[in-house]
Amino acid sequence: MEQSILISIKKLLGIDRSCTDFDLDIIMHINTTLMILNQLGVGKQGFQIEDDSEEWKDFISDKSDFNAVKSYMHLKVKLMFDPPLNSSITQAINESIKELEWRLNVNAESNKDLEV
Repeated sequence: MEQSILISIKKLLGIDRSCTDFDLDIIMHINTTLMILNQLGVGKQGFQIEDDSEEWKDFISDKSDFNAVKSYMHLKVKLMFDPPLNSSITQAINESIKELEWRLNVNAESNKDLEV
């Protein structure tokens, strides 16, 4: 899978990597989601992206959270950037987001306990 945070999220949103029309909007939503992940105890504190050069490994090195963080990022950015028109789909996405938030937070807390 693509290592660039921006390019991988664009791919999941169905936007070709060569299309840069929405990059500023997507970057803003990615950075908002990175802040939320930090508050959940996940990833490098204060990390933000500016373009397609920042990679997932720059934000998170814990392999156990890696795919969950990508899924979470995709769902959060999708809701902010291109929300579904169907309320049932929106509700399903929000439920997935809540479950991922809970699991990521539990994992972050568990890892914090191991460091002590």
